[in-house]
Amino acid sequence: MKQVQRGFTLIELVMVIVILGVLAAVAIPKFVDLKSDAQEASMKGVAGAAASASAINYGGCSIATAASASAKCKVVNTCDSIKQAMSGGVWPTGYSVAATSGGELAAATASNGVTKNCTLTLAGFTPNTAVTFDIIGAGN
Repeated sequence: MKQVQRGFTLIELVMVIVILGVLAAVAIPKFVDLKSDAQEASMKGVAGAAASASAINYGGCSIATAASASAKCKVVNTCDSIKQAMSGGVWPTGYSVAATSGGELAAATASNGVTKNCTLTLAGFTPNTAVTFDIIGAGN
């Protein structure tokens, strides 16, 4: 009677382990540095929210009437003042914003409708590229 082979040979098991080891060695470095990618993505999200808040605030100031001025329009004329235009006046912990260096324009305040470039920083993290956004002066 002929016997049917069942299971795997030792060589087959060793080859599978070797292949899994090579795949793990290639894949692990991809997942090790996810923290910096997450922090950079978070910074871009905060910058996008701040730029959006600035645009919405400018629109609210443009149509503001005496009845809605305080509810729809916040004074935004410096990079730091965008914090109050964010939803509920909440600014994420650890983030700071300053005018992008550029001499006179960095120190000046933005008049109504004038854009100003701001740089976002996160405490303890230096991104690969500077995260910047524009604010639109409003409520002045």
